[in-house]
Amino acid sequence: MSSNRGTKLALLGRTFRRVFSFFFFLGRRSRKTKVFYVMSGLPVAMAAVIKINQMTAGTGRDVVNSVFVDILMMFYLQFLIIILALFYGTSICSEEIEGRTLHYLTTRPLMKSGIILGKYGAYSLLLSLMVLPSLFCSYFVLNAGRLDRAAVYLAFLRYAGVMVLGILGYLAFFAFLGTALRRPILIGLAFGFGWETVLQYFPGSTQRFSVVHYLKSLLPRYSPGRFSLLTFRLEPTDPLISVIMVLLISAAFIGLACLAFSLKEYISAD
Repeated sequence: MSSNRGTKLALLGRTFRRVFSFFFFLGRRSRKTKVFYVMSGLPVAMAAVIKINQMTAGTGRDVVNSVFVDILMMFYLQFLIIILALFYGTSICSEEIEGRTLHYLTTRPLMKSGIILGKYGAYSLLLSLMVLPSLFCSYFVLNAGRLDRAAVYLAFLRYAGVMVLGILGYLAFFAFLGTALRRPILIGLAFGFGWETVLQYFPGSTQRFSVVHYLKSLLPRYSPGRFSLLTFRLEPTDPLISVIMVLLISAAFIGLACLAFSLKEYISAD
């Protein structure tokens, strides 16, 4: 029994490594990735405009922090990572069906769950490499005059951690949709820009049924001043619980995606 379990784990690890390396380097060269890299640069342009306005208008530091949290982080959390995770997550299975490569993958000596985990890992890293450099540039453009302060770097690490957690959570959910449903894009759009957008403004514990609630609960706290878009009606969850919840959501949905891919029979696109 233990020998059989060890063989399966070895096969899972070998499948993960092969699939991860292949799809990560393939994804880096795809046309879709180049388009999304350009899209990821938009917050940097926004940050430059905000910084120029701050310098000319003499806006204070607290307002700049609020602008970053409420405008740029809103763009990242409620648009960019959702769009990226939606298109890459739902394509984990559909791109193999449409490209007629699913049969090739599933008939090779590869573990089905390892295929999903490998592509999930590859796309998680790929999306992180799209988002984090953009976050780095936009954040430090706005904080160009305060780079001698350790708090600036600690806050950036916190923002970066929120982005990575968001990518893991949303990508896992959309990967599950992509493996369980024939056409998951519409449901994914309804979830990302309907459920996640609307539910966070409900009072009380209802907010906790959205991923973005836990991500917003991890953001540094600044006095919002006249900007309060991102934290409006937020009743934050404890940071440690928020991290655990996002990791549990990620693990649960990527586990369901592996299960669906292992059990479901897929019909290749004509």
